[in-house]
Amino acid sequence: QVPLVESGGGSVQAGDSLSLSCTTSDRSGIYDMGWYRQAPGKEREVVAIISWTGDRIIYADSVKGRFTISRDNTKRAVTLQMNRLKVEDTAKYHCYADTKPGDWGEGTQVTVSS
Repeated sequence: QVPLVESGGGSVQAGDSLSLSCTTSDRSGIYDMGWYRQAPGKEREVVAIISWTGDRIIYADSVKGRFTISRDNTKRAVTLQMNRLKVEDTAKYHCYADTKPGDWGEGTQVTVSS
């Protein structure tokens, strides 16, 4: 089990930006990581995934052009920069590590109002 700690969530207005951070104490870090989100009454959905080398990235269509995922393996951190936030981005964002079977962070809340 790999412990994941998220931070950076908050309440903002549409058009604003937030940066989420996920850190782990795991010394290896050789696995894909990413961010998922889940809104009340909805299923969890993928937001962005990044390979351990950082050269392969996948974004949900809904966030392409607005969100940027990156990682710094020296700092053992994954960052999700979210720009031009929309109301529909409101959800609890969870960090994920593809450690097989996989590990999840407890999540950080992002609330966007119009």
